[in-house]
Amino acid sequence: MSQYSMSSKDALALLERLSAHGVDACVGGGWGVDALLGTQTRDHSDLDLWAPAAHLHPLFAALAEAGVDRVFPWPGDRPWNFVLHDGVRLRVDLHLYERLADGSLHYGPAVDGDTFPAEALDGDGSIAGTTVRCESAEWAVRFHTGYPAREVDRHDVPLLCRRFGIPLPEGFGPFEEPRDA
Repeated sequence: MSQYSMSSKDALALLERLSAHGVDACVGGGWGVDALLGTQTRDHSDLDLWAPAAHLHPLFAALAEAGVDRVFPWPGDRPWNFVLHDGVRLRVDLHLYERLADGSLHYGPAVDGDTFPAEALDGDGSIAGTTVRCESAEWAVRFHTGYPAREVDRHDVPLLCRRFGIPLPEGFGPFEEPRDA
C-alpha cells in the first residue's frame, strides 16, 4: 500500500484552498469517479486535478500553503502533467490544459496534444456531500481507458458504465461486482 492517502476531508480542504485562490479546478481520476457516483467506493492515494495552465501560479501558491509543494518524480512526467506531494501522505496529480478560441480544451504539447470539448470537465458530483466539479461520466470513462487497465480502472470504469448507461469499453469484460479496495 502506498504511503500516500487522500481522504475526502483532505480532498475537500485542497479544493476549498484552490477555490480561495481563484483556481478553476476540476476533479478527475478516482475521486472524480467517486464524485460522479456520489459515494466513496475505494481508497485514494492522490487527488487528480484538471486546471487551466493560466492558473498555475495561484495553484502553486494554494498547494504550497497546504504543504503540497514537492515534485514527485513519476515515469512519464510532462510539463502539462506531473505530481506534487507533501512528503508525508498528500499527493496531487496535476493535468494542465489551455482553452482554445473555439472553447475546446488543449492538453499536451502544442504540436500534437489532445483536444477535447470543454464539456468533458463539466460533470457535477459530490465528495462527502459537498458538490464538486468533475469530469463528465463519458469522459471519465475515456480518460480511464486507452492504456493498459490497472486494478483501479477495472474497479472504476464498470461502476461508471453501469450507473450512467455507458457501453463497457473493450477489454473490461462483463459487469462484475468490484472487489473491495
